[in-house]
Amino acid sequence: MSELSAEKTQELRELLSRCEGQRHAVVLQDFPDPDAISCGFAYAILADAFGIETELIFGGRVSHQENIALINLLDIELIQIVESSLLNQERFQGAVFVDSQGTTSNLTQPIKDAEIPILVVIDHHANQNFLTPEFFDLRKVGACASILTSYFMDEMVVLKTTKPEHRRLATALMHGIISDTGAMIGAAQLDFQAAAFLQPMCDGDMLTEIMHQQRSHRVMEVIRQALANRIAREGICLSGVGTIRAEDRDAIPQAAEFLLTEETVHTAIVFGLVTYPDNRESVQGSLRTTKHSLNPDTFLKETLGQSHTGEYYGGGKAMAGGFEIPLGFLSGADDPELAAMKWEAYNAKIRKKFFSKIGDD
Repeated sequence: MSELSAEKTQELRELLSRCEGQRHAVVLQDFPDPDAISCGFAYAILADAFGIETELIFGGRVSHQENIALINLLDIELIQIVESSLLNQERFQGAVFVDSQGTTSNLTQPIKDAEIPILVVIDHHANQNFLTPEFFDLRKVGACASILTSYFMDEMVVLKTTKPEHRRLATALMHGIISDTGAMIGAAQLDFQAAAFLQPMCDGDMLTEIMHQQRSHRVMEVIRQALANRIAREGICLSGVGTIRAEDRDAIPQAAEFLLTEETVHTAIVFGLVTYPDNRESVQGSLRTTKHSLNPDTFLKETLGQSHTGEYYGGGKAMAGGFEIPLGFLSGADDPELAAMKWEAYNAKIRKKFFSKIGDD
């Protein structure tokens, strides 16, 4: 392993040694993907070795069929937090962010408000300059799961094939690496090293079952809408899919991945108006690209800009990105005519933003 890896492993080991007896909130993005879920699981295993309790928490939903299979088949417990009052110093003595820097979770501000110490941030996305943790490990790799795996490779905790929990962890981390590197196509050196390390402990049959879940009828309908509404210019395919319930939100990135398979398309962007049971609404979108000269993080930040509080509406990593624009005052259930007008307004605005960016408006 590299000198940087060994240095970061030692730094994290020293921090966890000082936290014995604490309980940490392991914060995942609102819509956690396999990379984030496996990283949270890995941190829980590491923390347990130092006498630290953990809870893997998130503020949104898990709806992607592969993510549900991952959680259920590997027995990973995620806790959905809907009341900010549940985030307090009595319950949590530290907060940990994996595969995220706090910008993709609506739990970040309540954690700050509760003055829960931000202890750890481990991520592979571009630096958001948003949190100031005690331990910060940011590396340019394909999957954040590879960074977490490096701590085990450095024997911070020794994984054993004889332990079922360790085999489940290896399987989860392998899934995280495969999914976030596009089946290793976008893998960096550490991703390959991590996958080779995990392979002897990975349950191949279980991994195959997780990765070959059938798409739901609702996901197929969103993909159909994306196909019907797509507009392609200069190799960029843009599609608005209308109003989507929060529980179906994970259909958006799946639709973007599907549109990317069309010939002549190097970048696909799919977005929709996501509605929540509490009447909150936001425009959410996913970007997928095969164009190496396109930086999703920079592209989305420059295109969509920032909120009045300075937070960017979008961001990303190599080959992928996402964005969310809250509707604020305009949120809420409307009659069909007004709802249609609201969608058309945002659909037109988002289209104009992106086509202006590529110089074709």
